[in-house]
Amino acid sequence: MCRKAAWAELTARVTSVVDVQSKMRGFYIIISYVQKQSCIRCRKRTGADTAFLLAHSRGLLYNYKMGILYTDVNHLRKERPRMRRIGMLTSGGDCQSLNATMRGVAKSLYNMFDDVEIVGFEEGYKGLMYADYQILKPSDFSGILTRGGTILGTSRQPFKLMREPDENGLDKVEAMKHTYRKLRLECLVILGGNGSQKTANLLREEGLNIVSLPKTIDNDLWGTDMTFGFESAVNVATNAIDCIHTTAASHGRVFIVEIMGHKVGWLTLHAGIAGGADIILLPEIPYDLNVVCDALKKRSAAGKKFSILAVAEGAISKEDAALSKKELKEKKKNSIYPSIAYEIGAKISEKTGQEVRVTVPGHMQRGGEPCPYDRVLSTRLGAEAAKLIRDGEYGNMVVVRDGEITKIPLSETAGKLKYVDPKSSIIEEAKLVGISFGDE
Repeated sequence: MCRKAAWAELTARVTSVVDVQSKMRGFYIIISYVQKQSCIRCRKRTGADTAFLLAHSRGLLYNYKMGILYTDVNHLRKERPRMRRIGMLTSGGDCQSLNATMRGVAKSLYNMFDDVEIVGFEEGYKGLMYADYQILKPSDFSGILTRGGTILGTSRQPFKLMREPDENGLDKVEAMKHTYRKLRLECLVILGGNGSQKTANLLREEGLNIVSLPKTIDNDLWGTDMTFGFESAVNVATNAIDCIHTTAASHGRVFIVEIMGHKVGWLTLHAGIAGGADIILLPEIPYDLNVVCDALKKRSAAGKKFSILAVAEGAISKEDAALSKKELKEKKKNSIYPSIAYEIGAKISEKTGQEVRVTVPGHMQRGGEPCPYDRVLSTRLGAEAAKLIRDGEYGNMVVVRDGEITKIPLSETAGKLKYVDPKSSIIEEAKLVGISFGDE
């Protein structure tokens, strides 16, 4: 094959030169094969005695000086190390410390490896399903330690619907696996709460390398003493109660502050104690409205002009707790109240005649910058996640236990919640200082 013919054949098969390197006092060009045609741009090395054209995808090597066409060229070139590709996504409800945690992972990986590339999937599992991603740079992780929310965006993808095709018939699980393998990811880092951890475990069972991190303002993930985002949310909820104190005292009213937490009451419990609430109602401790009203009357009799209730959005009365799931769902469907706090407020006012106001901080509890505690925690959790990736210890969630950062198998935590124990020491201590939980 002549030099002109070899060049023509190669230019007809490729579109871009991906690398140019010097070899054996000459030059060769590593070419990536793609379907469309284009021209080749090459950069010649001066002083080269022998010229080589290397078609990387077809294994063709033409030595112009010797007139020889080779088909096996692996022995003539040095293999470049494959770039480590790590995927990352944030799933479920947002919180203040997602960016800080991703930063902890990324900075640790960049310090550990020279050949790492981080692929960020946008809007959680949705980005993984539809291959909506971006290649992140080290600069993307600069200045985000104190920034709330998530630079990748997030969305809720219910675990119970993961096996159901989307509106176009797409198999969601297979689509996520396809994206993972198409991008040749070494590992996928998932930041999420209970539902997200269940999906993470599902992907682990499907053969993907997964490392997960415990994200939730509810602090309800089983197996970890603390989740990132919790302390920041406690700060916001506590501040809401603090602000209510002055207006409640000025007007002599009963104020109800509704705190996030559908199934678990850790956030309401901690914010309630920190904010000096007089009554705390949790999902784990069904309340008796008569007991609540008695506690309010007792405060009034003692000369207290106002009272504050910290009520979890999942708080439930003893009567409702006795209903079946179907009956409870039907009752809530037909309720005239926008939330449990308004229902409790209306009934307190009816029974006691006291003026009641309701405040709902809502999504403010997820917003704002992370508190210093969460910044430290997120950095530590992220560093440990990078260590697991380095050591190939996949299929684990990074957790906090007894003040130390460690790991537990995803299979042990997926689908499990960490509830407030009604007989725990923190409940006992709160009762000793006079806080009522509406149960006795």
